[in-house]
Amino acid sequence: MLNLAVPAWEIVLRAAAVYLATLIGLRLSGKREIGSLNFFDLVLLLLLANAVQNAMVGPDTSLVGGILAAGVLMTINALVARLRLRSPRLQALLEGTPTLLVLHGRVLERNLEREGLDPALLAAAIREHGIADLQEVEMAVLEVDGSISVIPAGGTTHRIRHPVRFLRRSR
Repeated sequence: MLNLAVPAWEIVLRAAAVYLATLIGLRLSGKREIGSLNFFDLVLLLLLANAVQNAMVGPDTSLVGGILAAGVLMTINALVARLRLRSPRLQALLEGTPTLLVLHGRVLERNLEREGLDPALLAAAIREHGIADLQEVEMAVLEVDGSISVIPAGGTTHRIRHPVRFLRRSR
């Protein structure tokens, strides 16, 4: 029998609730937060982890209680990852969809504002792709991972095909 200050089922429910609340909170914070983790975001994540610790295990500060909460978080994360891969609808809900930021050399201001990006960050991303002038951009897209893809105007793009059989790990 486990020697816990609170029942194991309560730790499981608390950990699951904290996981889901954190997942929703991070999803609502937008793609920019994920793609460009800065010093302030790191501080927030560290403090967030400390703040929710008590909410997961309550007054239980035992090793077993902490391991149980960690196990629940890892299990739920694995389940969400598998479900996300099997359901395009869930994947779009959890990860979002790419957002068009520039089209034919024109910045789409409404999309930039909606994603919480400033023009300076967009300009820096375009420069990182070796493009100095916005008119040289056919399309710039904020991807679901927070990165910005840029396709130059008039340039050719090459699709790189990676056969799935070469990417899978051998069993």
